[in-house]
Amino acid sequence: MGDAVKRLALIGAGPMGLAAAKLLVENGIEFQGFELNFGVGGLWDIDGPLSTMYETAHLISSKKMTEFTDFPMREEVAEYPSHREMKRYFEEFAEHFDLHKHYRFGAKVLDCTSLDGPDGGWCITWRDDSGEHVEEFAGLLIANGTLSTPNMPSFKGEFDGELIHSSQYRHASQFDGKCVLIIGAGNSGCDIAVDAIHHGVSCDLSMRRGYYFVPKYVFGKPADTMGGAIKLPMALKRIVDGTILKWFVGDPQKYGFPKPDYKLYESHPVVNSLVLYHAGHGDLTIRPDIDRFDGKTVHFKDGSSAEYDMILAATGYKLDYPFIDDAHLNWQGDAPHLYLNCMHPERDDIFVLGMVEASGLGWQGRHEQAEMVIRYIKGLRDGTPEARELKKTKARGFERATGSMSYIDLPRMAYYVDKATYRKAVGQWIAKLAGDRT
Repeated sequence: MGDAVKRLALIGAGPMGLAAAKLLVENGIEFQGFELNFGVGGLWDIDGPLSTMYETAHLISSKKMTEFTDFPMREEVAEYPSHREMKRYFEEFAEHFDLHKHYRFGAKVLDCTSLDGPDGGWCITWRDDSGEHVEEFAGLLIANGTLSTPNMPSFKGEFDGELIHSSQYRHASQFDGKCVLIIGAGNSGCDIAVDAIHHGVSCDLSMRRGYYFVPKYVFGKPADTMGGAIKLPMALKRIVDGTILKWFVGDPQKYGFPKPDYKLYESHPVVNSLVLYHAGHGDLTIRPDIDRFDGKTVHFKDGSSAEYDMILAATGYKLDYPFIDDAHLNWQGDAPHLYLNCMHPERDDIFVLGMVEASGLGWQGRHEQAEMVIRYIKGLRDGTPEARELKKTKARGFERATGSMSYIDLPRMAYYVDKATYRKAVGQWIAKLAGDRT
């Protein structure tokens, strides 16, 4: 492949794509970015074609624990910024690092076909307003996000009212005058339930399993900024944090919430200070899992039933890379099986960025993932021994960086990692690839 096609293709201009673009520029690696929307920000742009944002959405982590280290959010931005502030943040990030010029906006990637076997590069087909185009690239960086393809479960029976997925929810006025059932009590489900309480006639919340609830503020500070100075073993951390939660949250079971059937941190907690408040005031009725629909009546698995005008399924999203064959991503089970969630064990011309979740990882943790990948690409091109070492390491086989954690067996947890274990491993490779021999 000649010099003219040594460029990489980068798909996505959300936070992960922008971090990668900045690092590619800093390391002098030629690339072409593709973004379906006409601006940056990914799902945080509520007007974007694949955005799943809603008007009342805010970060569930604080800005200090989420922002990029080398580009802090402005001082006047709230501790838990709205989606509009986040869109503005990414626009400012892209402008500060002069990234817009590296992207084709309004460009939908249709197909990525491997050329000449492993590491032979990629033929990318994409479409914009001027038509369909085909280009060849030496490598492919996929950063199209993990929260755009709805996971809509199937239900027995037929519902005669309005049934939507949370991805179709935008405004609280959608609940006006309606008896509402929210299915799923993750972070989005609980946020949306609070909207429905204020705008609908009534709101019930159907839960398949219990969750641990974390308030947004503890002792007047964002909860995720507490602690951290002393690293505790997980068993002790559970005791300490569990005690704090009992002080500030109490016992959610007294409001009808089911008890979690797993240990604290084996699934992501719900960061919400209002849903328990409303449950305690009788504004919210907790229901078990659904058995079947019958007209506007919903029958639950405990034998109870109720009538609703509208059902909103806050049932999460599926990993989806529709423009590439799953076989190229080493897909196993519910997610691609990649070294440190981003590197193919055998190929060095394809990387998946941002397919990683961990409590408290923030965008800085994801920035570190991108830095490791891009330093690796540069190291391979320069023929460094550190890059060759990483190449051998990922080819030997590996497990996901879960540390000692046993995460619950759900599709949304298939790419969950332990933050400390993950960042330590990534940080060590960054140091090696950067030539730090200490």
